[in-house]
Amino acid sequence: MNSKLTLKLDTHTIESAKTYAAKKGESLSKLVENYFKALAGHEPTDSSMELTPIVKSISGIIKVEDYEMAKDSYADYLLNKYG
Repeated sequence: MNSKLTLKLDTHTIESAKTYAAKKGESLSKLVENYFKALAGHEPTDSSMELTPIVKSISGIIKVEDYEMAKDSYADYLLNKYG
């Protein structure tokens, strides 16, 4: 069952959100609904946002520390290559 929700936001934010939703090909309502579901930890209803089994299986493998170290290493590599 759907219910109506009224939000008060600044005009620029609303226009930016409408533009973003249009680029994604979905309604602003669906965008907000998916955002609230993500905040609550629920799966999105939009099938294009669902994770494939492979992505689900590797999710969480890389620790934040490992990612930061890899990112720094890659930045150093790029600096040496192009700098």
